[in-house]
Amino acid sequence: MSAVMQRADEAPNETSHDALMAQYMDTLSFIERLHRLLLDVIKDEFERLDVIDVTSVQALLLFNIGDNEVTAGELKTRGYYQGSNVSYNLKKLVEGGYISHERCSIDRRAVRIKLTASGVKVREIVNNLWTSHVESFGNDGVMSLDELSAMENSMRKLERFWTERIRYIY
Repeated sequence: MSAVMQRADEAPNETSHDALMAQYMDTLSFIERLHRLLLDVIKDEFERLDVIDVTSVQALLLFNIGDNEVTAGELKTRGYYQGSNVSYNLKKLVEGGYISHERCSIDRRAVRIKLTASGVKVREIVNNLWTSHVESFGNDGVMSLDELSAMENSMRKLERFWTERIRYIY
């Protein structure tokens, strides 16, 4: 009888494990699709405005730099970008005149970067895009503040979980 009971106990665990695995895989796939879609939304806006010399990744980079003067390392430690991705895009943005750079007076190895007037214009385009999205949320009933907050909380939990796995904190 205990073997039968044990099998009955195992079945729900296996089923819930399988369901959790399926949901996790769907969520991972969804995160990837959302990121690509976000880049497409930015790309579409820039094409609509006939701004073709900045990629959507570069536009996000300019937006995230904002009014700050930062190093590439700071952008990486903030969790925005991978090292090679930052270096390549910063180089292209310097060449395009969207950011300026100068060596740090304290640590000559570090390069401080900030937006030029052209970079500020790109940042404003992205900011205006986000503003229009937020207005649509309210006007079209797309998402409430509570729904957006709940989604952010879930994503923060996932971020914390992954960060702990990377740092081997189990």
